[in-house]
Amino acid sequence: MSEIRLYGLGASRPQAQAIAATLDIALSAHEEREFDDGEHKARPLESVRGADIYVVHSLYADAEQSVNDKLCRLLFFLAAMRDGGAARLTAITPYLCYARKDRRSKPHDPVTTRYVAQLFEAVGVNGVLALDVHNPAAFENAFRCGAEQLEAQPLFASHLAAVLRGRDVTVLSPDSGGLKRADAFRRALADKLQRPATLGQMEKWRSAGVVSGEALFAEVAGRSVVIVDDLIGTGTTLLRAAHAAREAGAQAVYAVASHGLFVGTAARELADPVLDRILVTDSVPPFRLAGSAAADRVEVLASAPLFAQAIRRHHACSMSASAI
Repeated sequence: MSEIRLYGLGASRPQAQAIAATLDIALSAHEEREFDDGEHKARPLESVRGADIYVVHSLYADAEQSVNDKLCRLLFFLAAMRDGGAARLTAITPYLCYARKDRRSKPHDPVTTRYVAQLFEAVGVNGVLALDVHNPAAFENAFRCGAEQLEAQPLFASHLAAVLRGRDVTVLSPDSGGLKRADAFRRALADKLQRPATLGQMEKWRSAGVVSGEALFAEVAGRSVVIVDDLIGTGTTLLRAAHAAREAGAQAVYAVASHGLFVGTAARELADPVLDRILVTDSVPPFRLAGSAAADRVEVLASAPLFAQAIRRHHACSMSASAI
């Protein structure tokens, strides 16, 4: 098997360039064309026969392309390289679309996570790398090809350890579903701080789109609180937990989420000074907050080191397998 070939489609090209720089390689050349009727094509500009291919495309909607458009572009590009004789294909989706629809919550619901997995498998993908999916078990079970979740908690823990050094810290999950995620982060942060951190939970009930629940099960008085979630949509879930923590005596409140979607009223909601800082990764650029007061509270951490490390590991395994 030949050297690593790394591509970055559309708006994800800057992230692909950062990964390439971390790997100390150049991005491989490709062409993307738009047609007047709304169709498009993408193709590599060199032979991919026998190559170990990695394609970066974060599947979030922006002003130019919908989630579905980006998904189609990625699938078509991967399929073209399978036709071209690539030895191995890995899709890198820092934000994986439809990952939250992993079960039937109502009769006759689609299980869209599984359908997306089948689309990747249909074009011959060997593996999918994603950052902090909503439900890791559902993600892994949906794919028959290799599916790996990378965790951003080392990035956040290292960053916050410098800020929170010497403080008493409580890590807070905004709902019961995220308790395991919050506890994993608590352990990582405590290791960096070299002192214990406590774990807490906010009550949350959702019915017909209405969120309720006011109880806070956490020790927060006089402490710094870190609210941990996988993504931020409108920000209302974070704010409920942040206000509850402040009212219970928290000295400072930080929010940590791998994906900052910042949709709907997020720009207005997150301007609330109840949150000291909001930390997200670059899986989704915070373009929806541009020019808002909320943007000043957001700090974006680069995920390129995580993906570069995973690519090195996958490539080494591929080389070993091809030598057998």
